[in-house]
Amino acid sequence: QLQFVESGGGLVQPGGSLRLSCTASGIEVIYWDIGWFRQVPGKDREWVACVNSVGRTDSQEGRFTISSDAVKNKVHLQMNSLQPEDTGIYYCARSNVYVSTICPLRVGMYNAWGQGTQVTVSS
Repeated sequence: QLQFVESGGGLVQPGGSLRLSCTASGIEVIYWDIGWFRQVPGKDREWVACVNSVGRTDSQEGRFTISSDAVKNKVHLQMNSLQPEDTGIYYCARSNVYVSTICPLRVGMYNAWGQGTQVTVSS
């Protein structure tokens, strides 16, 4: 059964760092496009970063780095220099849609989601 579990969220001060992890079961993440998204109350879920099935990555922010771990079957999101506007629930998801860009950017192109992990950036 396909399942994603996000972890690593928490409360951090502005300027701090967090490393989120997305643990997958039911698939091998290195063979799929995996994305991280953020959602805040009252706003649409937005794309943050992704890694595709050939290992190419893309990120909305230069402060964020996505990587995949084939051994542990995880996808990580390293977030540095965090700011209050980075606050939200972070989700990982799998896409099975082919795109000409590095990986899909739209929420509707992802068909399997985790439950999310809360990130709060506040002093």
